[in-house]
This record gives sequence, structure tokens and C-alpha cells, in this order.
Amino acid sequence: MGILTVHLDRITNLADEDHIGNSDPYVKFELEQDNLFVDKDFGEMVSTKKKDEQNPVYGEDFHFNIPTLNNMELTVKVMDDDVGFDEKLGKCKIKLEDLGLSEEPMEIEKKVDNNVFSPDAYIYLKISYSE
Repeated sequence: MGILTVHLDRITNLADEDHIGNSDPYVKFELEQDNLFVDKDFGEMVSTKKKDEQNPVYGEDFHFNIPTLNNMELTVKVMDDDVGFDEKLGKCKIKLEDLGLSEEPMEIEKKVDNNVFSPDAYIYLKISYSE
């Protein structure tokens, strides 16, 4: 088994979806193996919540035990912690086998939201894989 390490650095330019107050963003990571017939789930992990923050800084690490990088896809959802149900602020998918990952962390910058009236929102990660 190998270990996939995802370092959540920060997010920039999140749109404020709350009409009262600011968004309280957190990130949900979902890892699955995208197979031809049956996908295999390797779990999900959630970051801390950042209150009233449009440019949150996290500095958090997440570790997934996985057998291989083949067909692995990391879904990254940026959510707003709300009373009732949480709202999605942005999302991206990362195909891990295409990255050529190693034990040396690779910096990843991905767009998570297209903002019409302001700069687009980006998430900044460092991802590594060791066997």
C-alpha cells in the first residue's frame, strides 16, 4: 500500500455566497478509483472550517492509504458551513495518475470557481505519493 499525502495550503478569491455575513469555507476531499464498471471509494476527509474568510489559509495535511495511483481521482469540494445545509462554493477533480507523483511534493493550482464579477477562485495544494 502507498500513501497519498495532500497538503491543503490555501484558497483565493472565494465568492461570498452568504447574504448575511461572510462564507465559512471548508474543503472536502473524496478519493476514488475510476474503474470501467465499478468505482472503488477510498474515503473522504474534511478540513477545518474558516469563519468569515474569502481567502482562507489552512496548512493542513491529509493522508490516504491506496494500493496504486492507477485510475485514481481526487475530487476537491469547497463548501460553505451554513445552518441547515452546507452550500458548495467550488469544485475540481484531479486525475492523480497523470501527474507523475513521487515522494517530492508537487505544487498544484486548480480553479475551483469561475467568478463573473471578480477574479476566479483557486485552490493551492501540494500532493505527494510514497510506496
